[in-house]
Amino acid sequence: MTINLLDFNAKQLINFCTEINEKPFRAKQLLRWIHQFNKADFVDMNDLAKELREKLSKLAVIEAPVVTRDHTAADGTRKWLLSVGSGNGIETVFIPEVNRGTLCISSQVGCALACTFCSTGKQGFNRNLTVAEIISQLWLANKALKAEINEEATPDIDVSGNGKISSVSNRSRAVSNVVMMGMGEPLANFENVVMALDLMLDDNAYGLSRRRVTVSTSGLVPAMDRLRERCPVALAVSLHAPNDALRDQLVPINKKYPIKELLAACRRYLQTAPRDFITFEYVMLDGVNDSAEHAHELVKLVQETSCKFNLIPFNAFPGSDYKRSPPEAIRVFREILMQAGLVVTVRKTRGDDIAAACGQLAGQVRDRTRRTIGVTMNAVK
Repeated sequence: MTINLLDFNAKQLINFCTEINEKPFRAKQLLRWIHQFNKADFVDMNDLAKELREKLSKLAVIEAPVVTRDHTAADGTRKWLLSVGSGNGIETVFIPEVNRGTLCISSQVGCALACTFCSTGKQGFNRNLTVAEIISQLWLANKALKAEINEEATPDIDVSGNGKISSVSNRSRAVSNVVMMGMGEPLANFENVVMALDLMLDDNAYGLSRRRVTVSTSGLVPAMDRLRERCPVALAVSLHAPNDALRDQLVPINKKYPIKELLAACRRYLQTAPRDFITFEYVMLDGVNDSAEHAHELVKLVQETSCKFNLIPFNAFPGSDYKRSPPEAIRVFREILMQAGLVVTVRKTRGDDIAAACGQLAGQVRDRTRRTIGVTMNAVK
């Protein structure tokens, strides 16, 4: 059975090279060829000895999921549907802006947490994605986008055998920011997500700073603590309600980890986080969580937590029971938070004409969820 090198972070690649009797610096070369230059064929890695390339061709592959659909919205947002086998598909979204390009990455096939306002949650859950399936979303996006703008990076090769290769310039990096906000709960697939994060941060792979990589969670408290210790990237928390009674309805995981425990975990996270605030995501649902009273309750709730709010106008999907808050309600809600000294942004809806907006990702999921929160808890203990 061949090994998919997209499953390996730097440490694992070093171990792999050692096992096949190659020098450790070969791992650095492989990382750069695979992740910086998007090469999938060992023949193209022309600073590797011919014998090594032949050996790698027999032992390993660089294999990403197949792109089955590729849609671009009127605003430039691009969504890929990737086949991950057994009739399952995941969705990845690229959001272009003037000074950056943000890629929204999925971590699971579906989601077992069943947040009531999220299309992914409505699809059920099939399985966790592998490291290769997670990092392939970034690999494929960079490859497609660089090809589109005709900026394929060409390495400056040193053939002296010391493993030196030039880095990819910032200009040729199509994706500048990554958010783990696609299908699934990232922290319920903890080990694979963290290994993918290692690659995103590695200077020999994607070289992203911790501030440019954000993990979003619905509030898996033990895993938040583990992430703080293992790989403290920027953290976004799906809050969506100012009290437990309402959050129990919207985000069922709250019954296991209520708001008090969640906020305590947020404050612990800030002790080692790359930013000095937590981003609270708050979907605006008409007549549900968008009143002035809810806003004032939020202000009291977070007064001891360094944070900013990202208000998200609800994006409808087939079968949803909610409506988007009116613009005036969002404006009033925002003003109340800002008057209390909080930093607040209202997320601009992007890609909703191709169902690529926040909360709309569904992919293709053969649901085998047992529909209890306990389904995912084994992954985070």
